[in-house]
Amino acid sequence: MFIFIFFNTPVFADGYDVFGIGFYDVKLDESSSNQATDFRYERRFDNTIFDIGPEEDNFFYLKPFVGIELTSDSASYILAGIYLEDNLGQLFTGEESNLIFTPSFGVGYYDDGNGLKLGNKIEFRSTFEISYELKNKNRIAGSLGHISNANLSNLNPGVEIISFSYQVPF
Repeated sequence: MFIFIFFNTPVFADGYDVFGIGFYDVKLDESSSNQATDFRYERRFDNTIFDIGPEEDNFFYLKPFVGIELTSDSASYILAGIYLEDNLGQLFTGEESNLIFTPSFGVGYYDDGNGLKLGNKIEFRSTFEISYELKNKNRIAGSLGHISNANLSNLNPGVEIISFSYQVPF
């Protein structure tokens, strides 16, 4: 009952369901890795929870999201956080385009399963995403993310994730 009320309040009225798949533990420096497949679901709510910028610039409207990531190594990560969106055409040329830039930051509970040991149950994720909005308002996107525990423990290898997603408005 609580979950039904929580997700049906006006604060959580619109947004996107994000379905992603990607490469978990990508090493950009070509060092050894424990690669796995990453499966991601997020629900991004389109209601501003904090506005840190001028009214004419929607880039500074912080919005909430919740999500879960699972890997082919049985690792799981449940998180919540904030994101913002900016239209890249409007940002660079002053005219809207179909390209959207979406950085996000979240914190959550991580269980390593049979996968990479990240050193703590509490982990932080930062992600940079660029999406293309289709005529039907669905989006296709590519993103680069990083998960680490911000040195909350002695072990903090961190992990990079390159993923692709399909996003559906709700």
